[in-house]
This record gives sequence, C-alpha cells and structure tokens, in this order.
Amino acid sequence: MVRTGEAPVFVKMDDYKDILDVLDLIKDRLGEAKRTLADINELKNDEDAELELWSSTLNEIENKLDDINRTLFEPESTY
Repeated sequence: MVRTGEAPVFVKMDDYKDILDVLDLIKDRLGEAKRTLADINELKNDEDAELELWSSTLNEIENKLDDINRTLFEPESTY
C-alpha cells in the first residue's frame, strides 16, 4: 500500500517489483549517459586545446614570415 495524500493506493507486489526494476534500469542508464557526456566533454576540451595550439603555431609562422618579408623587401634605415 502506498499513500498519496489522504487515500491509500494498493499496488500488486509483482507490479511494485517491476516498477523498482524499471527505476533501477533508468538510474543505470542515467549514470551511463552522464559518463558518456563527461567523456565527450573531455574529448572536446582536448580538441579545443589542440586547435588552440595549431592556431598559435600558425600565428608564429605568420609573424616569422612577416619578419622575413620586412628584412628582404624594406630598405634599411641609415643613421
């Protein structure tokens, strides 16, 4: 017997056990979903860090090319 508000509700014992089994299954699946989401988030963070590194490297290369261009094509100042 389960009480909801004032009136008792009667549930067959087999149905009650089935409900508990379903709730356990839902809890297990929820835990799996949370772990999967955490794994995906970790992969995303790793990917973001790698992309940031690539971007930084490309910026360094671009700056070095700019330095080379200035050295080769701009006249030197004479003092």
